[in-house]
Amino acid sequence: MNTCSLTTQSSETYLWIVPENACLLNGMSHLSGIRQAQKQKTRQALLDAALGLLEEQSLSSLGLREVTRAAGVAPAAFYRHFRDTADLGVVLVDEALDSLHGMIRTTLATTGDSDERIAATVELIAGLVRGYPAHVRFIARERHGGVATVREAIARQLGLFVREVADELARHPESEGWDQDDLLMLAGLYVDHMVMTASEFLVTPETDRDRVARTARRRLRLVGLGRRHWLD
Repeated sequence: MNTCSLTTQSSETYLWIVPENACLLNGMSHLSGIRQAQKQKTRQALLDAALGLLEEQSLSSLGLREVTRAAGVAPAAFYRHFRDTADLGVVLVDEALDSLHGMIRTTLATTGDSDERIAATVELIAGLVRGYPAHVRFIARERHGGVATVREAIARQLGLFVREVADELARHPESEGWDQDDLLMLAGLYVDHMVMTASEFLVTPETDRDRVARTARRRLRLVGLGRRHWLD
């Protein structure tokens, strides 16, 4: 048996009896945790640096050395986290969109009339642009950008949104009698509208964003009117 010691911040030292090699294993585990935390910190620094640089340029023009210089790490460190800038871009897509699935489902499930859901939807979009403008700008620009794997990642995420929105719309009384293809078509209209509205919020001065919100609500009401009469 061995003894391990622990010194606290108040300089008190405690000793306890442990099995053979336990001190070594505990120390290795502690070091492993530190390395993992540092690795995650570096990875996030690279993502944040890339996102900042992408405020002013497209992903296809982004250089690896630009990213590592902005993140304050050596170029070789990049490859411990990403294969290339396209791989980094795919991770940014997931970072930007993964957390939105639950928020969108909750908004669409808002109780009350359609105007209440419309207002909640537009406010959700406005809040995302206020809180995460760089992420929204990245998605809006790269949706039709020059990096195929990133375009495909965005398309996959938006396609998932469409299916989730269609599932939620199917629960609304207004959807009685609708088939799955029509629900997916309607859901696609809503998702496209959300992306378009987010893009408009981005390029509009803060003082004029109320106008964008009013227009977005009117468009959604128009879609809602068409929805109610689709089966006529």
